[in-house]
Amino acid sequence: MVGPFKNWGLGEGEEGAGYLPSADDLLALDIAFTIYTKFEDYASALRIALFLDNTQYVRQIYTSTEDLLLKKQFSYIIARHGLVLELDEDIAPDDDDREALQEIVNNVKLSEGYLALARDIEVMEPKSPEDIYKVHLIDGRASASSSLDSARQNLAATFVNAFVNAGFGQDKLMTVSSESSSGASGNWLFKNKEHGKASAAASLGMILLWDVDSGLSQIDKYLHSNDNHVVAGALLGVGIVNCGVKNDCDPALALLIDYINKDDTIIRIGAILGLGIAYAGSQKDELRIRLSLILGDPKTPLEVLVFSAITLGLVFVGSCNEEIAQSIILALMERSDAELGEPLTRLLPVALGLLYLGKQDNVEATAEVSKTFNDKIRKYADVTLLSLAYAGTGNVLKVQKLLGYCAQHLEKGETYQGPAVLGIALIAMAEELGLDMAIRSLEHLLQYGEQNIRRAVPLALGILCISNPKVRIAQGLVHLGKGLLTLSPYHSDRFLLSPTALAGLVTVLHACLDMKSTILGKYHYMLYILVLAMQPRMLMTVDENLKPISVPVRVGQAVDVVGQAGRPKTITGFQTHSTPVLLAAGDRAELATDKYIPLSSVLEGFVILKENPDSHDDR
Repeated sequence: MVGPFKNWGLGEGEEGAGYLPSADDLLALDIAFTIYTKFEDYASALRIALFLDNTQYVRQIYTSTEDLLLKKQFSYIIARHGLVLELDEDIAPDDDDREALQEIVNNVKLSEGYLALARDIEVMEPKSPEDIYKVHLIDGRASASSSLDSARQNLAATFVNAFVNAGFGQDKLMTVSSESSSGASGNWLFKNKEHGKASAAASLGMILLWDVDSGLSQIDKYLHSNDNHVVAGALLGVGIVNCGVKNDCDPALALLIDYINKDDTIIRIGAILGLGIAYAGSQKDELRIRLSLILGDPKTPLEVLVFSAITLGLVFVGSCNEEIAQSIILALMERSDAELGEPLTRLLPVALGLLYLGKQDNVEATAEVSKTFNDKIRKYADVTLLSLAYAGTGNVLKVQKLLGYCAQHLEKGETYQGPAVLGIALIAMAEELGLDMAIRSLEHLLQYGEQNIRRAVPLALGILCISNPKVRIAQGLVHLGKGLLTLSPYHSDRFLLSPTALAGLVTVLHACLDMKSTILGKYHYMLYILVLAMQPRMLMTVDENLKPISVPVRVGQAVDVVGQAGRPKTITGFQTHSTPVLLAAGDRAELATDKYIPLSSVLEGFVILKENPDSHDDR
């Protein structure tokens, strides 16, 4: 058995599992984990441990080696995946070493690496929304669009600006330039009305993404505003800045926790959603205790209840936490008929589903309970739980079941077909073949489906809101981080699926099923939940001191080489570049020099290179 696996080479142990039926695939991965560990290919073994969501295995990998550099590479892989991991003395006995590893796991250096990439590619110059719209090219239509509600246009520009300049720390609308102490940011903020101001203040968090110290100091002034919408936006901004970056002193918790029980609804929502974004996937117990109290209080306003549930879903994503599931179920059962008819209430089943994201059979007990819900929400909850529990698994039987829901003719205002369409996309996105077949099925639904199905198809086809051409948010997403960021929840050669990234996308997609009441209503700030899925699509090579070094790499289209004999080429149509480089969807990179040895078989994100003592490249 060992021989064939050893010759499978680059990651075939894990890729091969995709061709096996359910249950067998996990067994194959377990065996591959053992073999990789035996042959000391620890980075590949770690990826399998993450796929299996087995923290015990992850710790085992760390303790299997004494090589500190290798442990740093493990930490980079874990940070990219979004796993929250506290390193203990077993993993690194030396305090300084442990602190250095924890810093990498906590993503503290992500902003620095991202800005190094931006400087290398020379895209540091801030862009304005007008640069993106290319308004000068459509002169005839420019006058027509200017008659639109200017506050709405400004709101759209706020989002475009936030997404385009995400993580760059500077822009032309919100960040204060050093010359003008009065600052442009104050002026832009008040070009928005009411809840628009909340999104504008929060956009500062997006622009300063991952740069916690600078971000908090710039957002701080808005926390003392007299306008509740501005305070709410600042609270959300605090959460966004801390997204994916962990810190021992927990600044987001310290700043936000006192606001979650204030009198004003919008301030409570800002703080609660900010906590959800900052601590997604962390399973922080203090948040469970505090937010469960809000869920259990019958006086809690509906919108605060919904955002508390969503935050708990994000923080405890994929945890199968029974207590939180009970709290959300009780909250759903105790609400009146009128409240259950509200579009926002449909996010409660989404919050419940996030707890079981990708956990397959574990959802069954909760799914049974959901069959006792009020008629208005029962089917919706049923379909949502099914689609989230099997998200990213490629389970054909569940896709067929959801297609069956799409074939039904609806009565009395049922809305569950929208999540069924999204569910097809969520389940089938696991591998290329299923993905292509799902696209064909969605094309048929677009032709023959009822109206609510057709509306959901664009959401299922693309994770971009292309619903309203007057709102130019989608252009902001197309130019995300000036082209340096990706929203794909998959990484490590499309093998690993980050639960927090998928949770963020799912939440926004479900909100988009009723655009009018959510994104185009007063809950547009939900778009910022996309930040959970935003990651630099880069390959940054660093030396043994973790300083960036430039080396030649070949970047080309990835080729599936599962089961092929010998050592077939893993990329095709490649070009040779010097790192850092951008990786497009479906791209794979390999070193074009033997001067260095990479400590990870998959070249993505931060990769540590060690000098090769047997190098022939010194000529």
